[in-house]
Amino acid sequence: MQILLATICDFAADYQGKLCILGSFDTLCAREFPVTHPQCSFALRLCFDPEDAEKINLSIRALGPEDEDIMPPFPATIEAAFPPGSPPFITRNIVLNLQRVKFDKPGLYRFIVEREGDELAAVPLRVMLFQNEQRQSSGPFG
Repeated sequence: MQILLATICDFAADYQGKLCILGSFDTLCAREFPVTHPQCSFALRLCFDPEDAEKINLSIRALGPEDEDIMPPFPATIEAAFPPGSPPFITRNIVLNLQRVKFDKPGLYRFIVEREGDELAAVPLRVMLFQNEQRQSSGPFG
């Protein structure tokens, strides 16, 4: 099994096996804490070879700055079946559409993909206080 893509984004959907992603991001800015983000998605695309043909149990966790769970872990079971005449690989998508995720304080948050307790991927999310600073122009783009 190989993770082809793992991202936090504004929206994601599995559309007939295609993973549709809109607005991948790694930073959220808030004017005050705690803050509740209205909606986002965690998208994961996996690739399986015939030797991976089995039931795969994954867990997706969202951790706060002190490695505390900020929401219950999401269990995901994937059946990687290869019937006779199958292509040399198959892909599967997992999309978590998240509503009203609460961030109590600024810091580094992470979405972790685990299999049997082993970490397969970690997607960082920086949550920070918005700083409204006056910027001076240093050129045509600054």
